[in-house]
Amino acid sequence: MAANNRRMSGKKGAQVGSGGQRRKGLEGKGPTPPAEMRKGHKKNRVANAKAKQLVRRPVARGRGGKSASELVVGRNPVVEALREGVPASTLYVQQFIDNDERVREALQLAAERGGINLMEAPRPELDRMTNGLNHQGLVLQVPPYEYAHPEDLVAAAHDEGADPLIVALDGVTDPRNLGAVVRSVSAFGGHGVVVPERRSAGMTAGAWKTSAGTAARTPVARATNLTRTLEACKKAGITVVGLAADGEVELGDLEALGGPVVIVVGSEGKGLSRLVGETCDHRVRIPMPGGAESLNAGVAAGIVLYEAARRRS
Repeated sequence: MAANNRRMSGKKGAQVGSGGQRRKGLEGKGPTPPAEMRKGHKKNRVANAKAKQLVRRPVARGRGGKSASELVVGRNPVVEALREGVPASTLYVQQFIDNDERVREALQLAAERGGINLMEAPRPELDRMTNGLNHQGLVLQVPPYEYAHPEDLVAAAHDEGADPLIVALDGVTDPRNLGAVVRSVSAFGGHGVVVPERRSAGMTAGAWKTSAGTAARTPVARATNLTRTLEACKKAGITVVGLAADGEVELGDLEALGGPVVIVVGSEGKGLSRLVGETCDHRVRIPMPGGAESLNAGVAAGIVLYEAARRRS
């Protein structure tokens, strides 16, 4: 009997359950990823080699009217940028990434748009690329924006047989305000936006998103010196109108908006800089019965552009 008990003591007892792992293993894993993302595939090896070369290569500074490349970092920002049509050259995806809905959508959007390289890169490469930011395995490279020259905006208006309608920004540093101005210029038939080369917002991914796609057809020009650019416009017969809370002329009384005009918008709070304000032919104020002290650049530009478009219709 004792021998029989010894034999029985080696027998396995109750088994621990799988915890649902077998059931999870039967679930689908979503659509098959592109060849560039499948480990062992020839295109995957080529993509990895290219990714290492691109990540280690320093980002070139724009010359001749170009900005620097920009990186959009993180799953939500990357998906939002792709949804809004922000220009992109490469989508970097971390190796062995947790393939959630945002990752799948980013890959799908990039594939549907076309012209966006898909590159798989190990996490250390993405960490170096983003200077340690929390990229969550997704990084989108935005190519340098190619700025127009201020004279190009005037020439484009003349080619259309129209009086130039241009907005210049003085000290506006929020890219979202720049994007809102670009959107308003497009909506009211303007010919472009001029920004200073220094101390000014540029055409970043944030500006592209706020412009709601209009930046693709509304040029932004960069001026080395905004004051000199405005003086050149005056010599070309274009009236320069600056917006100021203490302007001498009320918006509805300014007849000059019906002709060739550059509308200069300053930063919220500071307004126009001294030299730019002195260069303007007119300083106009927007009546605000509600008592607000100032409007942000995007709203102020939209109001004046509407008045200019109304006078031209």
